[in-house]
Order: sequence, then C-alpha cells, then structure tokens
Amino acid sequence: MPEQVKHDDGEGGVQIDMISAGRMDEMTSMEKIHFILDGVREGKVVILEAGLSPDEEAKLIEVTMTEISPDGFSGIEIESYPKESPKSGFLDRILGEDESKMTVIGPANQIETLHKDSELISAVVSAR
Repeated sequence: MPEQVKHDDGEGGVQIDMISAGRMDEMTSMEKIHFILDGVREGKVVILEAGLSPDEEAKLIEVTMTEISPDGFSGIEIESYPKESPKSGFLDRILGEDESKMTVIGPANQIETLHKDSELISAVVSAR
C-alpha cells in the first residue's frame, strides 16, 4: 500500500479520500470494510469509484453498528449512485448483481445528505 501523506491545514478541514476501483479490487471484502471504517473513524470522507457489492455494503453496515459508542464512534453516512445498466432488473437486484457505480461514506456526525437522485449526491460536510 502506498504511504499516506498527513496534512494538517490548521483550519479543521475535512480530508476526502477518493479510492479507485483498481485499488479496491485488490482487497478482500473484509479488507475493504476495515479500510473504509479506519478512514471514517479518522474523520475522513471516503469516495469509492466503483462502490461496494450489496453483500459488502450490508456487512459494512453490520460491522459499523457493532462499533458505535456514545462517547466515540458515531457511525457512518453512506450514499451510492445506482449502476446504469440495461440488465438492472428485479431479478438482478435479488441475485445481488446490481452493484453501485460510486459510493460516498463519511462520519455520521459530520456528513448530512441534502439530496440524492440518479445523477447527483448533494451533502454538507462539517469539520469536527
């Protein structure tokens, strides 16, 4: 894994990590979940180019729920664009074939989704 560069602008900014599909493809499902949660616990907003599978997204939410604590980790806010595909039918969704094409994940206490549709995710991200 490449070395991360730490940057402190002294103004309480929010770090956004944009992760390529290629990097995520190199990880197992649990590695992806831990990678995402580690970033969010540090207060980062994580944007995944290719999103997660429905099973991975469900597991991310499950693991997040076990780690929420009143004095510490407040959980995640997650929004995804649907994949545009002609085979995006009912059967494909049931079989888990309908993966998201982009996913935005951030700390629940710092990100508020204002609007989401098939072409736009609008959110307010506040510094701690």
